[in-house]
Amino acid sequence: MSRPSHTQILRFLRLSNEVGRRAISLGHHPFGAVLVAPDHETVLLTQCNIDTVNHAEATLARVAATNYPADYLWQCTLYTAVEPCCMCSGTIYWANIGRVVYGMTEKRLLECTGNHAENPTMSVDSKYVFDHCQKDVDLIGPVPEVEEETAKMQMDFWQVR
Repeated sequence: MSRPSHTQILRFLRLSNEVGRRAISLGHHPFGAVLVAPDHETVLLTQCNIDTVNHAEATLARVAATNYPADYLWQCTLYTAVEPCCMCSGTIYWANIGRVVYGMTEKRLLECTGNHAENPTMSVDSKYVFDHCQKDVDLIGPVPEVEEETAKMQMDFWQVR
């Protein structure tokens, strides 16, 4: 299975931030996810955050699993500017999505949100979850080139929320 180029990684991580801004415009938390086909060019789905149990990544993974065959999804890449939480990582695994690319770590998100009641960030990184799975999900991240723009969006949102 081929990996996306660095240029593709940056493009789709920035698109996930755009989807996160769409979430803000809808009154939701600033998280977005993008599913890209095996060709590393075709966007199959985008999803913004809905609420505390319907995160962008988990919702996208559930929709993808009902619309695409598992063997196809194993060749796809889910992009998200912020590392998936343990709930989302588990859902991505069960949806059979074979690669995850993220820009900023869950630890950095906690620095941006603080102890916000609406986002009690967990200290369980996605690598820990994927390391305990029976299939090897390809995990790429963090990606420093998008970290600061992602952190700024998160801090700007959570400081006034």
